[in-house]
Amino acid sequence: MALAHDAVVIGGGHNGLIAAFYLAKAGFKPLVLERRERVGGVAATGEFHPGFRVSTLLHTAGPISVSVLRDMQLERFGLRWITPEPRAISLSPPQRVQSVKPQALLLYGSAAQSAASIAQFSASDASRYGDVEGALARVASVLSGVLSEAPPALNDPGLTDLLAILPTIRGIRGLSKTDLYAFLRWAAMPVADLAAEWFETGSLQAAIAARALFGTRLGPMAPGTSLLLLLRAAAEAAGGADATIPGPALYPAGGMGALTAAMAKAAESAGAQIRTGAHVARILASDGAVAGVALSNGEEIRARAVISNADPRQTLLTLVGPEHFGPQLLGRVQNFNSQGSVAKMNLALDGAPEFLALRGQNLPAGALAGRILVDPSLLYHEKASDAAKYGRFSAAPVLEIVMPSMADSELAPAGKHVMSVLVQYAPREMRGTAWPECEQALGDTVVNTLAEYAPGLPQLIVGSQLLTPLDIERDFSLTGGHLFQGELTIQQLFSMRPWMEYSQYAMPLRGLFLCGSGTHPGVGLTGHSGANAARLAAKDLKKRR
Repeated sequence: MALAHDAVVIGGGHNGLIAAFYLAKAGFKPLVLERRERVGGVAATGEFHPGFRVSTLLHTAGPISVSVLRDMQLERFGLRWITPEPRAISLSPPQRVQSVKPQALLLYGSAAQSAASIAQFSASDASRYGDVEGALARVASVLSGVLSEAPPALNDPGLTDLLAILPTIRGIRGLSKTDLYAFLRWAAMPVADLAAEWFETGSLQAAIAARALFGTRLGPMAPGTSLLLLLRAAAEAAGGADATIPGPALYPAGGMGALTAAMAKAAESAGAQIRTGAHVARILASDGAVAGVALSNGEEIRARAVISNADPRQTLLTLVGPEHFGPQLLGRVQNFNSQGSVAKMNLALDGAPEFLALRGQNLPAGALAGRILVDPSLLYHEKASDAAKYGRFSAAPVLEIVMPSMADSELAPAGKHVMSVLVQYAPREMRGTAWPECEQALGDTVVNTLAEYAPGLPQLIVGSQLLTPLDIERDFSLTGGHLFQGELTIQQLFSMRPWMEYSQYAMPLRGLFLCGSGTHPGVGLTGHSGANAARLAAKDLKKRR
């Protein structure tokens, strides 16, 4: 058995690379082991049709923590950000295309620009928009500090736990009475109720719900879903920007793989080593502590700490093994909800599609590079989520569409385009059938839905790639095919993510840490999980020197 690393990081996704960077900066020698032939995980770029490249799975950044970006200095390694405007375009339903009313709601980073677009739908919504967004930004700014700290241990809180959340408590107490009252009400509300309380325009309400519910199986009428909106707005504030209602539309030139490629270079520059094509089969344990890892080729690598970017269930049940844990924890692990409900379709297009709802709009060049939403109302969204509850994919899915080639010529041949489509809701476990049998039906449903909003689109398709939740589970090694390694319900957030007793990244096996999205905060591609886990792992390693 060969030694020689303070820590092994399992998985070269963004959180694993961030963890390795911070461990190296702390003076340790981390080794990143990535199963695939390139780093990236859910943030990777791939060619799916000759000459056409796209972010294979996730297509926008979280946004990444401003402190992570500052420390890693990714621009030094070639990273260039694209920030399209408008940030979000919410398409009106096809039956309204003959109406004299406006057909698409445009939401910008600027509240004034968004209000001008909203005014075409509702004068009262337009007049309220700035005040609502301001209140959301103030609450989000207070909550942003929660993301960059380990959550307090609810089962046995100590002084360290209390000190960590003290700044947030002070911030909450510093809110005006109006904002404090709003925060206490909002957190427990269904996002449908919150959106309807704020605004009367259906497409605006649905855009708010779509932001909160992305990646989950939850519908807008589920209790507590407004908390997800607040946490995602807090992530935007932690990314160094004012939180906005539409949220960020941010991605790297070259696709998401350019982000993780720059992170890999930053980690290596700090002193980390990265091996691709290295499949970790087991985490080695002895006397209640990790001893290293064993690869699928039989090679064993010793290490004093193992930081796993694999999901919580896979780490404990498959890589470590249930024999190392007591029955109470095993029960919690086995019942951790990680059933995904998002599929991904990538399309290679012979030209730019024309969306009916955008006819006559004087849009700037590159406007279609932002997020385009097929989610016209809260009722539409709720019905789409209902299908997943009963083991079916939605016949009228919620779609988040990005056409990055509108602003990034690297991704497609001249005059051609790529379309990246995230599809909700498509459950991992189908009732009465299985994914290989209904994959074609899902693909047809997505294309047919797109054709309702852009009738000429099917004729433009020259190539496609469809990833069902089963494909996502297999290709990206995510239990249940869940994009965030575990459902974002109230009982699986904050001090209960992934489990109440083990919400602070350290697992009961000494030297074992989790750093993936299955840990706090888990609400997107922000990098907080990797940074938080690395800080605690470094502290533990220093104690054992």
